[in-house]
Amino acid sequence: MKLAFTTLGCPNWDLERIIKNAVENGYDGVDFRGFLGKLDIYKLPEFSSNVKETVRRFKEAALEIPCFSSSVKLVTQSQEEYEAYLEELRQYVWLCKEFNTPYIRVFGGAIGELKREKAIEVAEKNVRQYLAIAEEANVKLLLETHDDWTDSRYVKELVQRVSSEHFQILWDVHHPYRTIGEEPESTWETLGERIKYTHWKDSYVKKETRRGYQLCLLGEGDIPLQEIFSLLKKNDYDGYFTLEWEKKWCPELEEPEIAFKQFSKYMNNILL
Repeated sequence: MKLAFTTLGCPNWDLERIIKNAVENGYDGVDFRGFLGKLDIYKLPEFSSNVKETVRRFKEAALEIPCFSSSVKLVTQSQEEYEAYLEELRQYVWLCKEFNTPYIRVFGGAIGELKREKAIEVAEKNVRQYLAIAEEANVKLLLETHDDWTDSRYVKELVQRVSSEHFQILWDVHHPYRTIGEEPESTWETLGERIKYTHWKDSYVKKETRRGYQLCLLGEGDIPLQEIFSLLKKNDYDGYFTLEWEKKWCPELEEPEIAFKQFSKYMNNILL
């Protein structure tokens, strides 16, 4: 079992602290979703002018960067937004080549007042252009079960229409179950053959909050995590189990030192 955490959970940590914590807690990789307060990490020296040094540090620590979690959306609202995502994608593809990273996470994006069929058409058109950039470097784009794309039926339709081995799925095991009540067995039955990567989080219902739920340490909520793990294991899933601790968006959550250690312990115990 390969473990990683996203840097969404440690928005203020420098590289030394990220690497040290990952090694000490038995992680295999780090998924970058921002660094030192900035989401566009490719604008920072560690991932541009000094990237070779960063590559060296990760190699010395025997840590992978299995995925770069971008902000790229498939449904865009303007040509300007689309062009910005194209440029962001180019930057992440370049980083993938530097770090030998196979995946870039993308969002479906909010569809707003668009009919679902029209949203799928827009997403298909855009992702084909994105893939023209990714495929050249043999990088796969992972559509996350997130925002207006938590229903596995819509995700499947889009992935089937695009029909590219370079367009696969990231199963955020929390969102389909929590936000629309989709059972894990249903998600796997619909999307399993395309799921290459997973995000992990737990929560419990808290209706008075903006989201309607409260994120918490794994095992303290009611997401059927053991059931999901067993489902993945039964179906020979061999990808990463990545903690997405949303500290950047939810500062009230436990500090990363606590969450990262707890996730590693929880996932190793789940094997017993």
